[in-house]
Amino acid sequence: MTRILLTGSNGQLGFELQRALAVTGQTVCLGRSSLDLCDVAAIRQTLDRMQPDIIVNPAAYTAVDKAESDPATAKRVNADAPSTMAAWAAEHRALLIHYSTDYVFDGEKNGSYTETDAANPQSVYGSSKLAGEQAVAAAGAAHATLRTSWVFGAHGGNFLKTILRLAKERDQLSIVADQIGAPTPASLLADVTAHIIQQYRRNKRDFPSGLYHLSCSGSTSWYEYAQLVVELAATHGFPLKLSAADIQPIPTSGYPTPARRPRNSQLDCSKIQKIFGIHLPDWQDSVKHVMAQLDQR
Repeated sequence: MTRILLTGSNGQLGFELQRALAVTGQTVCLGRSSLDLCDVAAIRQTLDRMQPDIIVNPAAYTAVDKAESDPATAKRVNADAPSTMAAWAAEHRALLIHYSTDYVFDGEKNGSYTETDAANPQSVYGSSKLAGEQAVAAAGAAHATLRTSWVFGAHGGNFLKTILRLAKERDQLSIVADQIGAPTPASLLADVTAHIIQQYRRNKRDFPSGLYHLSCSGSTSWYEYAQLVVELAATHGFPLKLSAADIQPIPTSGYPTPARRPRNSQLDCSKIQKIFGIHLPDWQDSVKHVMAQLDQR
């Protein structure tokens, strides 16, 4: 049976991957307490002990603003750790699936970013994730690096759940309206990962290793996204102090943060759709699905 090692199993993506990978092989799930990604020696020892056929690495340092004052830890987790995994995978002919971010771009392009567009990260977080991408590509292992954007889900912390919490506590919100992208559910990333693994198992020799963009179709702003969340919350009967009309749009300059965010996070996902034969849902439908999941809790 295929042996899969899953890192970051307690995170929002790791949680969904546990579900999706259950049918693809024997999965060993390691959370932060089980594997310290700051310790490359420990990573290699774990891989040597478990001898996985496939490594799935959603674990990351994702505290975007904190990374500005803690670049060393961000580098160890986001660059050195995947570099170690990729080197091991190359040595042992294993597959590595790794995840990256729209933050590798500066956001100044008009239109959607393709995989061949030049990266120009504007934050420590983005730079560390780009370094991880480059290390994975350079190692020579069979791999798929999935760049995504604005990840959310019913499990873990994310923008959607933050808006739900604030809508219960406040009677007015101000949300940035001049940054655009595609909210992408962790469940979609997990399901596509399982699909990629199945294709790899069927034809390892011709597996199309590389970098792929993966997000929902369509795009929106954080402001419009928040409005939809509150509208849906009202429909589902969530206790709220405000309505969508009580959310005010503000420019990025009105909400300064230590790390600079890309203005444009739109990703062109035609490559992954063509090569792996997948269909990507609209972001609104994905938000509606997760809101329905939260309503059942």
